[in-house]
Amino acid sequence: MKIFAIAVFVVMYLLMIILPKRRAIVALAAAAIMLIGQVLPLSNVLPAIDWNVLMMIFGTMVIVDYFIESKMPNRIAEALLRLSPNVMWVTIIMSLFSGIISAFIDNVATVLMVAPVGLAICKKLKISPVPMIISIAVSSNLQGAATLVGDTTSIMLAAADNMNFNDFFWMNGRLGMFFAVEFGALLTIPIMMILFRKNRQPVSSDEHTKVTDYVPTITMLGHVVLLIIASFIPNTPPTTNGIICMACGILTIVWELIKQKSTKGMVHSLKAMDYDTMLLLLGLFVVIASIKEVGLIDDLANLIAGVGGNNRFLLFTIVVWGSVIISAFIDNIPYVATMLPLLAGVAAAMNVEPHFLYFGLLVGATLGGNLTPIGASANIAGVGMLRKEGYEVSFGDFMKIGVPFTLTAVLTGYLFVWFVWTPV
Repeated sequence: MKIFAIAVFVVMYLLMIILPKRRAIVALAAAAIMLIGQVLPLSNVLPAIDWNVLMMIFGTMVIVDYFIESKMPNRIAEALLRLSPNVMWVTIIMSLFSGIISAFIDNVATVLMVAPVGLAICKKLKISPVPMIISIAVSSNLQGAATLVGDTTSIMLAAADNMNFNDFFWMNGRLGMFFAVEFGALLTIPIMMILFRKNRQPVSSDEHTKVTDYVPTITMLGHVVLLIIASFIPNTPPTTNGIICMACGILTIVWELIKQKSTKGMVHSLKAMDYDTMLLLLGLFVVIASIKEVGLIDDLANLIAGVGGNNRFLLFTIVVWGSVIISAFIDNIPYVATMLPLLAGVAAAMNVEPHFLYFGLLVGATLGGNLTPIGASANIAGVGMLRKEGYEVSFGDFMKIGVPFTLTAVLTGYLFVWFVWTPV
């Protein structure tokens, strides 16, 4: 059964590379094969699906569509253009902008909010939006590990190690994960300057777009604030973020129905949904649950711990870089959930504090998804938005930006955690 599951998993990824326009169909087909082959029991299908992510994407997409229609992204784009001397710096500023937001709210929500601004800028400049949107997505993933509320894996780590919000900044008299991530983010600036060095076309904006409705902007900011507040409330349901996004999306629709006295805006918003991205995620959730069911993720975790043995540096190196490779293809949430208790046991056997292994795991598993366009939900969302605009992004296109981003950020975090947090 395990060999069958692995074969389906490998074939699925190969077909996604070969057929980029059919990724959702491929993922759903692979999920169906897993179910028909009884790799995953039918009773486990609904729990395997991350409804929180799907609700969050749906609700945010509704808000984003009204946000775009209100012309606010054009207004923001004009402001950013006035701050930027050329196209290269526009891309860098947008990337850093998304990263800052992503440190406090979910990565997918960040991409769905910031990418429309990037698209508006590229339309004004009449350039391809592919590099900018990819940069926004990978920067979002990078900064998600900076705080307790930035990513699901951060929340899981905090629960396993009894960390609070401040511990990500300063813990046990040492600098926390926030600085490991931020140093990596700063070093991606010269990387972007090299990647986009030819994009030196001057930019300017004398336009002053009139915003037609400020309510979508208010609900956009409102749902960000609510997501941050919810992160400080203990014992909230796992679908809290999704419910917040859905509620704000519904509120936006209701307001527009009252204002316009017409269903035209609602119909436009529902038609604008990126159903392809949601179906892709739906299929991937089932496939990942299937390979977890047969013990593949457990096998990978045990392999990493087993090879490291009693050598702290070797174990730490395997945890970080092994996690990078695995997370490029496997959802990092079940992987991190499996590795945390395993690393706790390894640290106990070595009679050392587990923090350096935990932080190394977070560096590798969270940032590793930036290697491929399907390694993280934010990447999938960004590529999906580009597809809707008529731009197909291949694995090669994505990895030209994703790989240098990942290597720079992971290497920085790897060195930071080892020198700051390694047991004496």
